[in-house]
Amino acid sequence: MRAALIVYALTALLFATMPEAVANDHAAVRFEEVGERAGARTTHQGRKFIGKHAEVLRMFTTGGTAAAVGDFNNDGLADLFVTDAGEGRPNHLLVNQGDFRFEEKAEELGVDGGNEPETIVTDALWLDYDNDGFQDLLVARFGTPILYHNEQGRGFRDVTKGSGLDEHASSIAAIALDYDNDGRLDILLGHYFAAVNLFQLESTKVLPTNLDDAVNGGGLSLWRNVNGRSFENVTKQAGLGHHSGWTLDLGSGDFDNDGLPDFYAACDYGTDRIFFNNGDGTFRDATETVIGFDTKKGMNVDVADYNNDGSLDVYVTNITDEYMKECNMLWHNGGDGTFTDVSKETQTCATGWGWAAKFADFDNDGWRDLYVVNGLRSAGASDYIPKLLEMIIRPGVDFSDLGSWPEIGGSSWSGYQKSMLLRNRDGAVFENVAEAAGVDNDLDGRGIAIGDFDNDGRLDVYQTNADQASLLYRNVGDSVGSWLQLKLTGAKSNRDGIGARIEVRAAEELWVAEIDGGAGYAGQSMRRAHFGLGETAALDSVVVRWPSGRVDRINPPLNRLSHVKEGRGIVPAP
Repeated sequence: MRAALIVYALTALLFATMPEAVANDHAAVRFEEVGERAGARTTHQGRKFIGKHAEVLRMFTTGGTAAAVGDFNNDGLADLFVTDAGEGRPNHLLVNQGDFRFEEKAEELGVDGGNEPETIVTDALWLDYDNDGFQDLLVARFGTPILYHNEQGRGFRDVTKGSGLDEHASSIAAIALDYDNDGRLDILLGHYFAAVNLFQLESTKVLPTNLDDAVNGGGLSLWRNVNGRSFENVTKQAGLGHHSGWTLDLGSGDFDNDGLPDFYAACDYGTDRIFFNNGDGTFRDATETVIGFDTKKGMNVDVADYNNDGSLDVYVTNITDEYMKECNMLWHNGGDGTFTDVSKETQTCATGWGWAAKFADFDNDGWRDLYVVNGLRSAGASDYIPKLLEMIIRPGVDFSDLGSWPEIGGSSWSGYQKSMLLRNRDGAVFENVAEAAGVDNDLDGRGIAIGDFDNDGRLDVYQTNADQASLLYRNVGDSVGSWLQLKLTGAKSNRDGIGARIEVRAAEELWVAEIDGGAGYAGQSMRRAHFGLGETAALDSVVVRWPSGRVDRINPPLNRLSHVKEGRGIVPAP
């Protein structure tokens, strides 16, 4: 491990001292913002509260500004579900019409609701929980979640009643995983506040007790899919009941390559947690021995093999701006049960007030890049930070009490921070090319959803922004390499293929990916596995290891989407 870190440091130094002409020898990554003309522009509104502490509560609840990519009608085009949070305001289902055109269908198809007087929509997750071949929809809320059943692409039916998902919680993150590998997708929820009704507070002491080590958050809940129709809360049985952090995001992956899904929880106001699957229906908290205690402000979890060494790594955003120098974390998986933070060596540490971040190979050069959105609150010229500092240094201050926090009014707080597109330079170091790529917006970014919305083999980006309009970036850059997309369908495994691991080999190169169950703050990307392959002209092998344990070897063509069925290999597109 120490030798690997030395290599990282030396390589980073080499790239940092390269002449500019050499450092930019890749073809350009370029995007065009097309949200308005594509019919995909939505404007988020945070929940408005009343009373003395209205603005402070609003500030703590504008995080859930989410987007989720899923092909709900199985027409081969990626659709978008986008949340809102204002009372009575509808969510959005943007149906892909082809040719980069979308049409709003949420009300028509029955998924526009959720922002009731005492509930706030925060996140969304597409998943086929009953294995019928159609993507169902889970809407997470401050309140009880909503489960919509997909009626074969013709509309949705609210089946929350009778689903077992009836517990009130302040859920802000949701991922799907088959933690017991029984072929049915389970749901893991991350909760921010404890289970309180923010609209009828019995006490004003609902905020974190400590800015670095708060233990009064909502923690986690794990919901086991019982029969494809209902779920049961197995949090305590699974060994997760002790966690009481302020969870902001979740990401799952087989970190130790034993065929079982593990997961990482990013926590605000305290230590992130990593849990390994014991294979008997329980998880063990391996935080202390695997990553150590960070006591930072974890916002985002995305999982990918950024350096193509065959092990899944984790990227977590934190806060690194003019007054908080906490640093994002790029956890390099050593393949030996340990993770090492290499964010400084790879130049992925400082992005600002980080929110969502997603790995994606935008130029198909064979290396996964990072898109990161930043900024908390962009408003007037006055700065909230001096007021906040007065509170922090006051002796005996009770951080949990709404009354302790100064009113923010029209002030900005770490606002007007630009998004970053960090291009991966051969797995050693990243460089910010956002301005040249046309994505250096300074909106208050929250969620990122990646999809190939026009099926051209180049990955596009949908970005949500708190109390601001969304952005849709169409990838119009030069694709410098070959690519491969795989859409998996499980048979014995869950139908979505979530947790399946794909290994692609060509010459001496290796690319690894797993089908993701919704990692990334406030954003779910497309379910297809996308591989940029650089100069690869032919593949040596492609191996799919399914959650059931079955291994399929396939021979897909380059520069195309291939459909893969468990036990049958490549099959015709449905």
